[in-house]
Amino acid sequence: MNSYNEREVLALLQQDKTQKKAFEMIVGQYSEQLYWQIRRMVLSHEDSNDILQNTFIKAWINLDYFRAEAKLSTWLYRIALNECLTFLNKQKAVNTVDIDNPELMVEQKLESDPYFSGDQIELMLQKALLSLPEKQRIVFNLKYYQDMKYEEMSDILGTSVGALKASYHHAVKKIEKFLEETD
Repeated sequence: MNSYNEREVLALLQQDKTQKKAFEMIVGQYSEQLYWQIRRMVLSHEDSNDILQNTFIKAWINLDYFRAEAKLSTWLYRIALNECLTFLNKQKAVNTVDIDNPELMVEQKLESDPYFSGDQIELMLQKALLSLPEKQRIVFNLKYYQDMKYEEMSDILGTSVGALKASYHHAVKKIEKFLEETD
Protein backbone atom coordinates (compact mmCIF):
# COMPACT_ATOMS: atom_id res chain seq x y z
CA MET A 1 0.00 0.00 0.00
CA ASN A 2 1.88 3.08 -1.25
CA SER A 3 -0.67 5.82 -0.71
CA TYR A 4 -2.60 6.48 2.45
CA ASN A 5 -6.20 5.29 2.34
CA GLU A 6 -8.03 5.85 5.62
CA ARG A 7 -10.57 3.10 5.04
CA GLU A 8 -7.82 0.54 4.41
CA VAL A 9 -5.80 1.74 7.39
CA LEU A 10 -8.86 1.48 9.64
CA ALA A 11 -9.39 -2.08 8.44
CA LEU A 12 -5.75 -2.88 9.25
CA LEU A 13 -6.18 -1.39 12.72
CA GLN A 14 -8.91 -3.93 13.48
CA GLN A 15 -6.53 -6.88 13.09
CA ASP A 16 -3.96 -7.63 15.79
CA LYS A 17 -1.44 -8.80 13.20
CA THR A 18 -1.50 -5.52 11.21
CA GLN A 19 -2.42 -3.02 13.94
CA LYS A 20 1.16 -1.83 14.58
CA LYS A 21 1.85 -1.32 10.86
CA ALA A 22 -1.41 0.59 10.44
CA PHE A 23 -0.55 2.84 13.36
CA GLU A 24 2.87 3.52 11.86
CA MET A 25 1.06 4.61 8.69
CA ILE A 26 -1.15 6.94 10.75
CA VAL A 27 1.89 8.46 12.44
CA GLY A 28 3.54 8.96 9.05
CA GLN A 29 0.41 10.53 7.60
CA TYR A 30 -0.44 12.95 10.43
CA SER A 31 2.84 13.76 12.23
CA GLU A 32 3.75 16.89 10.30
CA GLN A 33 0.35 18.56 10.28
CA LEU A 34 -0.23 17.76 13.96
CA TYR A 35 3.24 19.03 14.81
CA TRP A 36 2.55 22.39 13.19
CA GLN A 37 -0.85 22.70 14.79
CA ILE A 38 0.70 21.99 18.20
CA ARG A 39 3.62 24.31 17.48
CA ARG A 40 1.27 27.20 16.74
CA MET A 41 -0.31 26.67 20.14
CA VAL A 42 2.76 26.18 22.35
CA LEU A 43 5.39 27.87 20.12
CA SER A 44 8.40 25.87 21.35
CA HIS A 45 9.89 23.17 19.12
CA GLU A 46 10.88 20.92 22.04
CA ASP A 47 7.50 21.26 23.74
CA SER A 48 5.75 20.62 20.43
CA ASN A 49 7.70 17.42 19.88
CA ASP A 50 6.88 16.23 23.40
CA ILE A 51 3.19 16.99 22.96
CA LEU A 52 3.14 15.29 19.55
CA GLN A 53 4.68 12.20 21.08
CA ASN A 54 2.13 12.28 23.93
CA THR A 55 -0.65 12.65 21.37
CA PHE A 56 0.38 9.50 19.53
CA ILE A 57 0.94 7.60 22.78
CA LYS A 58 -2.58 8.48 23.93
CA ALA A 59 -3.98 7.55 20.53
CA TRP A 60 -2.22 4.16 20.64
CA ILE A 61 -3.36 3.46 24.21
CA ASN A 62 -6.94 4.46 23.40
CA LEU A 63 -7.14 2.88 19.96
CA ASP A 64 -9.86 0.50 21.10
CA TYR A 65 -12.06 3.49 21.97
CA PHE A 66 -11.93 4.98 18.47
CA ARG A 67 -15.32 4.17 16.97
CA ALA A 68 -14.72 5.57 13.47
CA GLU A 69 -17.80 7.78 13.75
CA ALA A 70 -15.55 10.73 12.94
CA LYS A 71 -12.48 10.86 10.74
CA LEU A 72 -9.25 9.63 12.23
CA SER A 73 -7.71 13.08 11.72
CA THR A 74 -10.52 14.66 13.75
CA TRP A 75 -9.89 12.24 16.60
CA LEU A 76 -6.14 12.91 16.51
CA TYR A 77 -6.64 16.70 16.42
CA ARG A 78 -8.90 16.41 19.45
CA ILE A 79 -6.26 14.47 21.38
CA ALA A 80 -3.55 16.94 20.31
CA LEU A 81 -5.72 19.90 21.30
CA ASN A 82 -6.38 18.39 24.73
CA GLU A 83 -2.66 17.73 25.18
CA CYS A 84 -1.89 21.35 24.22
CA LEU A 85 -4.45 22.74 26.63
CA THR A 86 -3.16 20.50 29.44
CA PHE A 87 0.39 21.63 28.72
CA LEU A 88 -0.55 25.33 28.58
CA ASN A 89 -2.52 25.10 31.81
CA LYS A 90 0.45 23.45 33.54
CA GLN A 91 2.71 26.19 32.18
CA LYS A 92 0.40 28.86 33.60
CA ALA A 93 0.38 27.16 36.99
CA VAL A 94 4.16 26.67 37.13
CA ASN A 95 5.37 29.98 35.79
CA THR A 96 5.07 33.23 37.62
CA VAL A 97 3.87 35.68 35.04
CA ASP A 98 3.60 39.45 34.98
CA ILE A 99 -0.08 40.04 35.71
CA ASP A 100 -0.19 43.05 33.41
CA ASN A 101 1.39 41.21 30.46
CA PRO A 102 1.09 37.40 30.67
CA GLU A 103 1.94 36.99 26.97
CA LEU A 104 5.35 38.60 27.46
CA MET A 105 6.94 35.37 28.70
CA VAL A 106 5.54 33.43 25.73
CA GLU A 107 6.74 36.13 23.30
CA GLN A 108 10.21 36.00 24.80
CA LYS A 109 10.19 32.21 24.55
CA LEU A 110 9.24 32.45 20.86
CA GLU A 111 11.88 35.08 20.10
CA SER A 112 14.60 33.03 21.80
CA ASP A 113 13.59 29.71 20.19
CA PRO A 114 16.49 28.66 17.91
CA TYR A 115 14.04 26.67 15.76
CA PHE A 116 11.84 29.70 15.00
CA SER A 117 12.64 30.51 11.40
CA GLY A 118 9.97 33.11 10.74
CA ASP A 119 10.71 36.62 9.66
CA GLN A 120 9.54 39.80 11.40
CA ILE A 121 6.07 39.55 9.83
CA GLU A 122 5.59 35.99 11.10
CA LEU A 123 6.80 37.08 14.54
CA MET A 124 4.25 39.90 14.58
CA LEU A 125 1.49 37.50 13.52
CA GLN A 126 2.45 35.11 16.31
CA LYS A 127 2.39 37.96 18.82
CA ALA A 128 -1.04 38.97 17.52
CA LEU A 129 -2.23 35.38 17.96
CA LEU A 130 -0.96 35.40 21.55
CA SER A 131 -3.20 38.38 22.24
CA LEU A 132 -6.31 36.35 21.33
CA PRO A 133 -8.42 34.42 23.80
CA GLU A 134 -7.54 30.72 23.73
CA LYS A 135 -10.61 29.58 21.78
CA GLN A 136 -10.22 32.25 19.09
CA ARG A 137 -6.55 31.34 18.73
CA ILE A 138 -7.42 27.67 18.28
CA VAL A 139 -10.13 28.41 15.71
CA PHE A 140 -7.89 30.83 13.82
CA ASN A 141 -5.03 28.31 13.69
CA LEU A 142 -7.27 25.50 12.44
CA LYS A 143 -8.93 27.66 9.78
CA TYR A 144 -6.02 29.81 8.63
CA TYR A 145 -3.13 27.37 8.77
CA GLN A 146 -4.88 24.04 8.27
CA ASP A 147 -7.69 25.34 6.03
CA MET A 148 -9.99 23.10 8.04
CA LYS A 149 -13.71 23.16 7.32
CA TYR A 150 -15.96 24.54 10.06
CA GLU A 151 -17.86 21.24 10.23
CA GLU A 152 -14.66 19.35 11.06
CA MET A 153 -13.68 21.98 13.62
CA SER A 154 -17.13 21.56 15.13
CA ASP A 155 -16.43 17.84 15.60
CA ILE A 156 -13.04 18.53 17.18
CA LEU A 157 -14.07 21.40 19.44
CA GLY A 158 -17.66 20.42 20.19
CA THR A 159 -18.90 23.88 19.19
CA SER A 160 -21.52 24.91 16.66
CA VAL A 161 -20.45 25.99 13.17
CA GLY A 162 -22.02 29.42 13.73
CA ALA A 163 -20.04 29.98 16.92
CA LEU A 164 -16.84 28.92 15.15
CA LYS A 165 -17.47 31.33 12.29
CA ALA A 166 -18.04 34.12 14.80
CA SER A 167 -14.86 33.20 16.69
CA TYR A 168 -12.85 33.23 13.48
CA HIS A 169 -14.32 36.59 12.43
CA HIS A 170 -13.54 38.14 15.82
CA ALA A 171 -10.03 36.67 15.75
CA VAL A 172 -9.33 38.17 12.32
CA LYS A 173 -10.58 41.59 13.45
CA LYS A 174 -8.46 41.49 16.61
CA ILE A 175 -5.38 40.42 14.66
CA GLU A 176 -5.93 43.25 12.14
CA LYS A 177 -6.30 45.75 14.99
CA PHE A 178 -3.18 44.42 16.74
CA LEU A 179 -1.12 44.66 13.56
CA GLU A 180 -2.39 48.18 12.81
CA GLU A 181 -1.52 49.35 16.32
CA THR A 182 2.00 47.91 16.23
CA ASP A 183 2.75 49.15 12.71
